[in-house]
Amino acid sequence: MNLGADMDDIAFLGLVEVGRKIQTGEVTSVDVTSHILERIERLDRRYNSYATVISEMAISAAKTADTEIQSGKIRGPLHGVPIAVKDLCDTKGILTACGMPMFQDRIPTEDSTVVSRLREAGAILLGKLQMTEGALAMHHPDIVVPVNPWVNDRWSGASSSGSGVSVAAGLTYGSLGSDTGGSIRFPSLCNGIVGLKGTWGRVSRSGIFPLSDTLDHVGPMARKVEDVAAILSVIAGHDASDPTSLTAKVPDYLSEIDKGVEGLRVGFDESYCSNGVNSIISDAVHSALDSLSKAGAKIVEFSMPNTDDAVRGWVPLCVAEAVVAHSNTFPSRADEYSDTLRGFLEAGEQISGPEYAQATIHRKELCGAMQKIHQDVDLIMTLTLPDPIPTVAEFAKIGESADAVERLIKYTSIADLTGNPTISLPAGFDGNGAPIGIQFMGSPLSESLLCRAGYIFQTARDWSDSKPN
Repeated sequence: MNLGADMDDIAFLGLVEVGRKIQTGEVTSVDVTSHILERIERLDRRYNSYATVISEMAISAAKTADTEIQSGKIRGPLHGVPIAVKDLCDTKGILTACGMPMFQDRIPTEDSTVVSRLREAGAILLGKLQMTEGALAMHHPDIVVPVNPWVNDRWSGASSSGSGVSVAAGLTYGSLGSDTGGSIRFPSLCNGIVGLKGTWGRVSRSGIFPLSDTLDHVGPMARKVEDVAAILSVIAGHDASDPTSLTAKVPDYLSEIDKGVEGLRVGFDESYCSNGVNSIISDAVHSALDSLSKAGAKIVEFSMPNTDDAVRGWVPLCVAEAVVAHSNTFPSRADEYSDTLRGFLEAGEQISGPEYAQATIHRKELCGAMQKIHQDVDLIMTLTLPDPIPTVAEFAKIGESADAVERLIKYTSIADLTGNPTISLPAGFDGNGAPIGIQFMGSPLSESLLCRAGYIFQTARDWSDSKPN
């Protein structure tokens, strides 16, 4: 097939849209996969989004997909579509280094559950995406940091940096990230894409290298709301190998996406979304509210509970659980860690039982308060960051101040602490051309509502046709 110049446009289509083209025979999976691999070869030396690329395996899988599709066996919307996963998702026979040079010989013997489910859905795995060291905030000094394709000197997000950059740069149609304090939503915001963090336990963590077992979530990142909905339908659901995974039935999120928001109760706390918040962000929040209101949603004013103690307790919870996660290599191989992650784990060793207990108490109090709020509202309108995306240099200094860290995770860590689902959505650009975004938070297992609300906002703003120069 003579692909011509149109293929560069195809690289920036949504996952569901390109899937339809493949499954109707307009293009083949091999054509599309080959083109994306060529783009990775040509462009990723600039963006550094991939840790490992598996070209031969990807082409082989694409050939199989084409054969199945041509014989009428279509597995679903992901069939034949190139996708990639964060490099903490175990992949059988493929290096999984977790952003840690000390793991350059870590080759799993089994796929993680999420990767296995993507393969079963017929998705084409392109490779593993770069990330921060051990899924903490900073990249290891020996790792070439992924570059924000919109504005090169801006933060590309953490810890799923490669997952965000690769989608925004047209180097994959969808990706998986993980979120402990905001690490699906930060890179989604920074790179102008959609990120969906489901309810804790909605997606299996079996075969996922942990940072903090009770805070970690795995979820999809993609260009459009319908794309994350399609991916979540594939990767969600109970998994016997993860006893914390939820047994609730998984809806077809994609088929429900256009059901609208008529009568949906959307909670809004004006002071929570504006006090200390940059005006360009608060304006985006009001724009999202306006879109939902025009579509029939009911805006309900409420007061957010004080979240300061719970957010402050995120650090002792995370650092203490990280020590457990790294018990096989720390402190026995401490000299192979960067100063940042080593210092984080050393701090975790100093957390006392009462400190951890106090953080747990504040966490449970927040869970109770949010549960009460959701008796009166279906979704909560909120934001991801209170400021425009920091520069790379500015972000490097954030860890020097506890107040700066708490401000960074103020709006994201809440849903990790409670386990409530959230969706991060692009909402335009700041004066320097860097993306801005907003966030909806729902009650447990309300991912379908989040996608429906996000789809309304996406339709009103039509950001999904934007792409970096």
